[in-house]
Amino acid sequence: MSHMPRATQCLQRILAAMVLAVTAGATCESARAEYPERPITMIVCFPAGGGTDIAARLINTSLGDALGKPVIVENRGGAGGNIGIAAAARAGGDGYTLLVCSSAYVVNPSLYAHAAYDPYKDFVPVMVIGASPNVFVVPAQSDIKTMPELIARAKARPGELNWTSPGAGTTPYLAGEVLKLRTGISMQHIPFAGAGPATTAALAGQVDLYTANIGSLMGAIDAGKLRAIAVTSRERWPDLPDVPSLDELGVKDAVSDTFQGIFAPAATPQPIIDRLAKELGLILNRPDIREKFVKAGLPVVAEGPEIFRARIAREVPMYKAIIDQAGLKIQ
Repeated sequence: MSHMPRATQCLQRILAAMVLAVTAGATCESARAEYPERPITMIVCFPAGGGTDIAARLINTSLGDALGKPVIVENRGGAGGNIGIAAAARAGGDGYTLLVCSSAYVVNPSLYAHAAYDPYKDFVPVMVIGASPNVFVVPAQSDIKTMPELIARAKARPGELNWTSPGAGTTPYLAGEVLKLRTGISMQHIPFAGAGPATTAALAGQVDLYTANIGSLMGAIDAGKLRAIAVTSRERWPDLPDVPSLDELGVKDAVSDTFQGIFAPAATPQPIIDRLAKELGLILNRPDIREKFVKAGLPVVAEGPEIFRARIAREVPMYKAIIDQAGLKIQ
């Protein structure tokens, strides 16, 4: 009985192992190619009508078409975005739940005593959809015409004027607090659970001042229902050439913007993150999509995972410094 040489046996074992590895790799690639197998839910952590909600609804259909399964927008507002963020974090990292959030993501960990998530560990940043400054507006029927008039009124009558924002955990809210801090004025904040109800109150003249992302208010401003009196960009906003920036008015260190971004729960496999980032990048660079965003007042940014991660690392401590300086904390 002949025996196979030991060298030949070793070679056969190596070849068999290589075949298994190739087969396993092909099976893995096949599994990845099957994503998604069912609809995907985008949790928007604010009520309908705000800039973050608008951004999600401008891309969800196109993303669904690219992935071959519907992408459903689900609004879960409340607690400055914390409720929706926490819900997305609990959903698990299977790629079927995504979070669409604004700059509240980098603000809340410092603003809230119990934010219920870690901005560095609980999510993977996928894509910055867009970013735009905040705008200060007054109701059309207000007798306040300019920001200097509002500041003078607030100084003459401390605490008498009220103002609102999309929520205590948002950059528009912080923009108002920074305005108070830099000018020494006193105003009473009236909280609403999102840009939708806050905008309704401003349109009805129930508040003296409203601060929100510029994209969510361009329609009302263009229609003459709200009057813009200042923007938080360093220079004047192209679509509001007659409205000065706070910096231009002498209110220094008050520049801010609001981003809208897409996140995935931390355990989401890297191939899914890569697929989502690729498809979103292609969608956001389409001329028709960019035109829709421009009309909504939300300039497209389309920054991928690495740039988005660096933005988060930069802005979390930046907003913490502002919050600490203003002495803000929500229990």
